[in-house]
Amino acid sequence: MRIFFSFLITALFTLSLFGQDEPILLKNPSFEGIPNAGARNQAFVLDGWIDCGFPGESPPDLHSANTKHFNSNNNPAEGKTYLGMVVRSNDTWESISQRLSAPLVAGKCYSFTLSLRRSASYLSKSATDTSEVEYTAPAILRIWGGEGVCNKAELLDETTIVTNMDRWIGKVFNFKPKSTHNYIVIEAYYNSTSNFRYNGNILIDNASPIYPEPCNVEEPVVAEPKVVEEPPAPKPKILGDLDRSKLQKGQTIRIDQLYFKADSSSMTDASLPVLDEIYDFLAANPDVVVEIGGHTNGIPSHEYCDRLSAERAKAVADFLNEKGIPRERLQYKGYGKRQPVDSNRTQAGRQKNQRVEIKILSFNG
Repeated sequence: MRIFFSFLITALFTLSLFGQDEPILLKNPSFEGIPNAGARNQAFVLDGWIDCGFPGESPPDLHSANTKHFNSNNNPAEGKTYLGMVVRSNDTWESISQRLSAPLVAGKCYSFTLSLRRSASYLSKSATDTSEVEYTAPAILRIWGGEGVCNKAELLDETTIVTNMDRWIGKVFNFKPKSTHNYIVIEAYYNSTSNFRYNGNILIDNASPIYPEPCNVEEPVVAEPKVVEEPPAPKPKILGDLDRSKLQKGQTIRIDQLYFKADSSSMTDASLPVLDEIYDFLAANPDVVVEIGGHTNGIPSHEYCDRLSAERAKAVADFLNEKGIPRERLQYKGYGKRQPVDSNRTQAGRQKNQRVEIKILSFNG
């Protein structure tokens, strides 16, 4: 009898252990492999992980403390290697996937952690731009659940932008899937507050198991008196003359608060409000055809001024086209220093002459 009770207790204890939720394990969670700078049309080799990137683009890069792929030089958070992923200005980004050791069950709650940081320097190329450029802007990381490799059926959680460059920071992801998933996708993506695509990087390492955990039971919410708030006053327009009721064919409007880096056609983020204002106007008036005209001051040579003014006009036209304005409604031209509006003898005059303008070409686009 004593032997029987001992056996019964052991059996019940074993059953209770099997009844508990076990952690879901990832294969190669610290991204250990042979350091390699991913190149276009090159296979991605990292035990346990599959590349989910765009055709023609390079796969993620595997770094170590002793390599300087793309000028990135950081110590791993765990093990000997870590993964670097980028987002690109050509609307492509990098991601990886693998099958889980057990499914994420619908309605259950889970958490896991990843070590994240950003590299201060990250030189790379894209399929549309073979020149080597910096991918230094901060990105976010998104976690997806799916039904197959690289399938993004449900967004489970995402970070805010990862800006820390001096050390690794552990990020805890918490999620409660609406559906059951057997696969996971880890994806670099753009800052949600950005109005345009950009070149950025994010480094990842040291993934933990995915732990089941109790779901928080929310207390009943006591209804509070509804407060009726007045809508915020509309922001004043930057381009007050960009008004359909005021415009005429051939009219030219200077684009204020448009900022370029010195001797460059690269626009700064401070230019986004006026660029968005122009986009909103063109989107609301689909019959309007415009010319974007670039102008410079009179100091440099004609050759330099013609090139820079054309490149800056094209940069504005390209921004509007990428946001959705058809190319046939957007013409651009560089006028160089041939149409000054003030004297080039003073700094104030030169600043007035260095400008970008919108010209209304027609109302029958």
